[in-house]
Amino acid sequence: MKRLEHIGIAVSDLEEAERIFGEILGSPAYKREEVAGESVLTSFFRAGESKVELLVPTSPDSAIAKHLEKRGPGLHHLAFHVENLEAELARLESKGYRVVVGPKPGADGKRIAFLHPGDAAKVLIELCADA
Repeated sequence: MKRLEHIGIAVSDLEEAERIFGEILGSPAYKREEVAGESVLTSFFRAGESKVELLVPTSPDSAIAKHLEKRGPGLHHLAFHVENLEAELARLESKGYRVVVGPKPGADGKRIAFLHPGDAAKVLIELCADA
């Protein structure tokens, strides 16, 4: 893993969350992007070398909507940048980690995959590589 790419936060009110994180980080979101395949609207903030990604559902049956219903707003995932997504997934799978999603296109020009939170201290881990 090269570095923390971003922290994903599920929110129910994107405008309010953008206001809060804009105040905390001292600058507004630099980008909003809809990921239609995931039924989610994302908003990105720079935080040093990493980013904060806010996620709001655009459909009641999306993974983020289900997350909000079950757990409420808050931390959704930690994303780590990797140079070679397939090689990193093969390495982790050989150690017993389960891939639950991906590899597939994601937001912010990345290719992504997710590891099962049950294998990672109950934290959903996203691996990202440049597309």
